[in-house]
Amino acid sequence: MKIVELTAFQVRIPLRKPIRHASHTRADTDNVVVRCVLDDGTEGFGEGVPREYVTGETIDSSLALLKRTDWGGQLERCFDFPAAVALAERLRLPAVPGDERGCQGNAARCAVELALLDAYGKRFGQPLSAVTKLLAPDLHQPRDWVRYSGAITSARSGLKLRLAPWMMRVYRFKQLKVKVGIAGYDDVYRLRLIRSRCGSKMDIRIDANEAWTPGNVVERIRELEPFGISAVEQPVPHADVDCLTDVRRQVKTPLMHDESLCSFSDGERAIAQQTCDLFNLRLSKCGGFIPSLRLAQLAKRNGLGWQLGCQVGETVLLSAAGRHFAASVADLRYLEGSYDRRLVREALGTKDITFTWGGWAPALPGPGLGVTLDPAALQRVTTRKEALLG
Repeated sequence: MKIVELTAFQVRIPLRKPIRHASHTRADTDNVVVRCVLDDGTEGFGEGVPREYVTGETIDSSLALLKRTDWGGQLERCFDFPAAVALAERLRLPAVPGDERGCQGNAARCAVELALLDAYGKRFGQPLSAVTKLLAPDLHQPRDWVRYSGAITSARSGLKLRLAPWMMRVYRFKQLKVKVGIAGYDDVYRLRLIRSRCGSKMDIRIDANEAWTPGNVVERIRELEPFGISAVEQPVPHADVDCLTDVRRQVKTPLMHDESLCSFSDGERAIAQQTCDLFNLRLSKCGGFIPSLRLAQLAKRNGLGWQLGCQVGETVLLSAAGRHFAASVADLRYLEGSYDRRLVREALGTKDITFTWGGWAPALPGPGLGVTLDPAALQRVTTRKEALLG
């Protein structure tokens, strides 16, 4: 089987409500969707979510990079699923000048990788989760159900803040992420109220989205530690990440890299500099399913933990890919994603895979991503279309 067509779509997805954190406020999202067609007509789809403030990518740079790529020279014929997985791991996009971290093509690469694995998975009757067993048997742990975390993002004060943690408890979430560091917000007040309403058993972690500085980060963390936080995600900007080597010695709470973990070289640097305790893996940010597996393996070899995160505005394609990752990879500390109908106005799928009561969601058996794209929905949200191959 050989890939005969690759097409990229720019899709603009409106959100049901604005999402705000310390780095950005977003009411919609421009994503990259890639369609892959095999020579027998089998179609596969993948998605990437470029974020300039995370990996330096924009929707325009992602599409331009895909158009510059020599696909014909890479996409050899595959006669079984292991060969297709090996092909997916070898995918390379042109180098971006000045991209020392090797992450400014990650969203684009993720979209192509997932489209390829979806198509070949359908052709050979294999789910995306089979990639974990093939490439990372040391991490492989299949499960029938996974459990997602809840999140409190921009609730500031008043009725909204009082209701948000109560709803998380009523909905029976086991874990909760709270966004902190937003200008004008009193995080001590917010965490005190959230903890009092969620109860002592709720696992609460915080995400500062690069809001703090080397000069105040220790103070900010220490003032929130009395509320029993289990992790602090990306407390300072990536440019200041080296300061966290010393910060880890001064605080009790484990530190997690997010914006500072976008490539394998980022992971190696974090380990060498001892700047974190946990990796936040996000498929689009890290370049796809396979690079995220490799980062989880790197974390395991070096005694670090890992979680699977998500990008705001993911549609059913990335949600499904994340579900396969979560249902096949061992020891995920936290799990985020599958907000679909709760967040995006066009999830793009024919079937709703949003998590349910308590954050629970079933594994997707496949083949491929295990979901079907709605062509009419794709057409409604497409703002640009580019032929890459064929």
